[in-house]
Formats: sequence, C-alpha cells, structure tokens
Amino acid sequence: MATQATAQHRLSFLRIAIALQTLTIFLQAVSAGLLLTASYGETLHSVGARVMYGASMLYLLAAVLAWKPGGGPLRPVRHACGFLALASVQVVLGIAHVPSVHLPLGVLMFGLSVLALARR
Repeated sequence: MATQATAQHRLSFLRIAIALQTLTIFLQAVSAGLLLTASYGETLHSVGARVMYGASMLYLLAAVLAWKPGGGPLRPVRHACGFLALASVQVVLGIAHVPSVHLPLGVLMFGLSVLALARR
C-alpha cells in the first residue's frame, strides 16, 4: 500500500513538472509577442528562457525519480531527455537570432509538452 502511494506521488510530481514546463513555454510565446511591442519584452523573454530551461531540467529530474526508484517505464525519461535537447537547441537559436527556426521550434515544443501532459 505504501509503495503504491509513493508511486502516485512520483507520478504527480512528474505531472506537475510537465505542467510547469508547458506553462513556461506558453509564457515564452507571450513574451515573444512583447518583444515586438514593449521595451521590456527582450528582458522578459530572456528571463523566461532561463525559467523554461530550468523547467525542462525539472521535468527530467521528475521523470528519473518516477522511473528509477519505482521501477516505472523508461519512456518518460527518454521524452524528458529529448525535450531538454530541444530546449538547448531553442536557446542556442534564440541567442543566435535565428527566428526562422526558433519560432517554429517553440510551437513544436509547446505542442509536444501539451501532448506529454495529456498522456500523464
């Protein structure tokens, strides 16, 4: 019984991590719009990028915690690793000012994050 409750907590943490990641990506889209209209948009988008990257690392941590101690499936860890890789590419593209790839990749990341959230 205690093992089942612990597994539920790990899965809840994983779901919360994915939800946080999804929210931060959505807020990045909002701050991208502010880049075009407000003087503080660039600062907000830059800070948001760091927060989004941190949320991606939290997702990976939550996936590992749900997998390793509880013997859960490895698939969420693979998804989280892939997402962290996408986030890394996204940050590099943003710093390099390559909006032709940066923007569509952001949309893809948001869609994948919503899909991961729906699957949990």
